[in-house]
Amino acid sequence: MKYFTLKELTRTSTGLPNVPGSAEVANLTNLVDKVLDPLRAAYGRPIRVNSGYRCMTVNIAVNGKSTSQHPKGEAADITAGSPAENRRLFEMLRGGGYPFDQLIDEYNYTWIHVSLKRNGINRKQILHES
Repeated sequence: MKYFTLKELTRTSTGLPNVPGSAEVANLTNLVDKVLDPLRAAYGRPIRVNSGYRCMTVNIAVNGKSTSQHPKGEAADITAGSPAENRRLFEMLRGGGYPFDQLIDEYNYTWIHVSLKRNGINRKQILHES
């Protein structure tokens, strides 16, 4: 992990404990090493993680989906600070040969959700949610 820390990947504003286990840390490390760090290097500017790992209690508290990859440490919601820059990140991820399971434009590029499975088949699913 060059540009991102475990602390920022597990930060929550809920006030609830949010401590990943070893499997979740391995999944987060995989996501950072294969997607987030290379994306940050190519982008050339900071990228903020809005939400990374969420234990199930935190996921429920923030109304996360029951099928969310966040509790597995396989997903991060990221932003470059504006919808225009988030769209740029989205296009970089979509067309840049980055591995991912899901790439989701959330609410007209308010943020970008990206996930990557360490084990199993990554679907390369691209979605736009509103």
